[in-house]
Amino acid sequence: MKKPLLGAACALVLAGAPVLAATPASAAPSAPLAAVDFAGTVALSNCSGSLVRLPNSQASDPALILSNGHCLDTGMPSAGQVLVNRASSRTFSLLNSAGTKVATLRANKMVYGTMTDTDVSIYQLNTSYAAIKSSYNISPLTVSASHPTAGTAIKVVSGYWKRIYSCNIDGFVYRLKEGSWTFKDSVRYTSSCNTIGGTSGSPVVDVNTGQVVAVNNTGNESGESCTVNNPCEVDQSGKVTVRKGINYAQQTYQIPGCFGPGNVLNLSLAGCALPKP
Repeated sequence: MKKPLLGAACALVLAGAPVLAATPASAAPSAPLAAVDFAGTVALSNCSGSLVRLPNSQASDPALILSNGHCLDTGMPSAGQVLVNRASSRTFSLLNSAGTKVATLRANKMVYGTMTDTDVSIYQLNTSYAAIKSSYNISPLTVSASHPTAGTAIKVVSGYWKRIYSCNIDGFVYRLKEGSWTFKDSVRYTSSCNTIGGTSGSPVVDVNTGQVVAVNNTGNESGESCTVNNPCEVDQSGKVTVRKGINYAQQTYQIPGCFGPGNVLNLSLAGCALPKP
C-alpha cells in the first residue's frame, strides 16, 4: 500500500518538500501529448486522489473524487467487503495546475469503496462540477471507459506530495496478491514510476488522451512475497513472481459502466463490472 510513512512524511514536510515536475521523455514524441499537471488532483489526509467525471457526466452533476479503497477514512475494507452509499463529510484539498491548494472540497457521501478485485474509493461531493469550475476554474479529469494497452506512456500525479511520476505501462498482472487482498488485472509500471507512501489514490493518466486509466495503489518495497507492502504476481498457472521495487495500479475502466444519469451508482446496470456487496 502507498499510504504515507509518518516519519518520512514529517521529515519532508519540515524540510519543505519541493514540487517535482514530470520526468522529461528521453525522445521527442511523434505527436502532441496531453498536458498533464496537478489541476484537478486532490490531497487527502493520508493519500492522493482526483476530481473526476465519467464520460457521460454533466456539468450540473454532483462531483466525484477518486482514490483507493485502502485510503478510506473509516479504515481498510477486509477482503470480500464492498461498501456503498455511506454518509461522509471527508474533506479534500483541491489543487491547481501548479500544485497550489485553491479550495477545500467536502463530501456528503462515500459512494463506493472496496479492496476486492480492485482498490478503489469514490466519494460524492456536496457541490457540482459547474460550481467548482465557476469558483476555482478547475475542471475534472475524465475516467476512460476503455482498457489501457501495454506500452502506453503514463503519468502518476500525486496531490499529497505534489509530485508527478512518468513511465509506461509495462504490462498487466493476472492476480496481484498482497496480504489477505487479491487484485485482478493490475497495471504494472516500468521502473521509473518509483512511487512512495502518500501516492496511494493518485490518478494514472494516459498522456496521449489526458484521461484516467488507473489509480495508483501499491508496490513491492522489500522483496518479500505476497505480504502487505510486498505484493506478488500470480499468473494463470499459479506461478508466483516477486518484483522488488516495482509498483502497481488498479484499472478504472470498469467504473463508468456502474453509474447512471446524475452520477448515481447503480451496480445492477448491465455493463457494471465492479465487485458488488
